Amino acid sequence: MLVTEVKSKGALLDLAGEKTVIICCEGCNEIHLPNTGAAELIKQLLKCGVAKTIVVTDYICDPENLTAHLQKHTGEIGTADALLVFSCGVGVQTAAEILPHKRVYAACDTYPLPGFQGVTPPEYDCAQCGECRLNDTGGICPVTLCPKSLVNGPCGGCKNGKCEVDKDIDCGWDRIYKRLKIEKRILLN
Repeated sequence: MLVTEVKSKGALLDLAGEKTVIICCEGCNEIHLPNTGAAELIKQLLKCGVAKTIVVTDYICDPENLTAHLQKHTGEIGTADALLVFSCGVGVQTAAEILPHKRVYAACDTYPLPGFQGVTPPEYDCAQCGECRLNDTGGICPVTLCPKSLVNGPCGGCKNGKCEVDKDIDCGWDRIYKRLKIEKRILLN
């Protein structure tokens, strides 16, 4: 089980763009999303005009399910400059993978509790760190994708996009830099 805590209204307003789409997960019974807090914040975001579209689905961590739900909103998502995802870190990573050219932000922080954790696909993982870093790393988790769990950038051991610890896996930080370049959040040569 894991618990999510909705970020503050100020933090969400800082992440939101002029046209924001909100994605809410109602999947795992094991995940505790404080619905009253989330619902109230979402109402406030709608009221102040930051968000106009809300996509509510279960199991955001299931790529096929999320893709099917997002297809109903392709127009709104196409013109959106940000997506706020109310879910655990796995849902945020799944949305970021499905929408590689969009800024996808975690609207919640994820905290650990012992027990089962939803239908998490093996290619995504959430370390349940508390203060989620996905907003700084393009929706790609440095803690779970870097064998050294480096949160402050690459170690320098990356060769041709592969990790020095295991040559069969992509360097998590190389993936982060490429994603941020696509989002035009950093400039690389």
